[in-house]
Amino acid sequence: MTTKKIHHISGLTITLFVGLHLFNHSLSFWGAERHIEMMNTLRVFYRNLFVETILLLAVFTQIISGLNLFKTNRKKAVSYFEKLQIWTGLYLAIFFIIHLSAVFGGRHFLQLDTNFYFGVAGLNSFPFNLFFIPYYGLAILSFFGHIAAIHNKKMKKSILGLTPNQQSTIILALGCVFTIFIFYGLTNHFNGVTIPKEYEVLIGK
Repeated sequence: MTTKKIHHISGLTITLFVGLHLFNHSLSFWGAERHIEMMNTLRVFYRNLFVETILLLAVFTQIISGLNLFKTNRKKAVSYFEKLQIWTGLYLAIFFIIHLSAVFGGRHFLQLDTNFYFGVAGLNSFPFNLFFIPYYGLAILSFFGHIAAIHNKKMKKSILGLTPNQQSTIILALGCVFTIFIFYGLTNHFNGVTIPKEYEVLIGK
């Protein structure tokens, strides 16, 4: 099996989880309680030894195969969407390494529930938000950008009069709108989120 095929299979596995994860984040628009309620429901399915092991193997496979493909294809990318696929893939690999390290560190060393408040502590605290706003924002945009680029590569015909380039541009535009929507909820409609005391360790308090 080629590196590209392995990357594709692991990517489909991760996309399913990330899709659910972003849906979960979108519910923060209606408040932290709604977000945590859905997270607890979804955890029944993915926070167990079997599913977590599959997801971790998929992520590690995606990172290794993705970095190999980046080195191989970086200079071959010519079109906008070819370059978008290469660079969004690189950012997602870096993001996965940092994010997984943070989540497992929070769970096993800090003994924190890595729920809504774990994710937004830095996002709602200055000067940490100077890092976390672009960090999370670029991750969501890279996810949609990567999908848009792959769609552009795979799609060979127009749909509803829209060319593959136009279709991919719409996917990317929807990603931008969705990113703003999620940030609107994760910052409690831009008015800030009250961080519980046990999570203040994340922002040096």
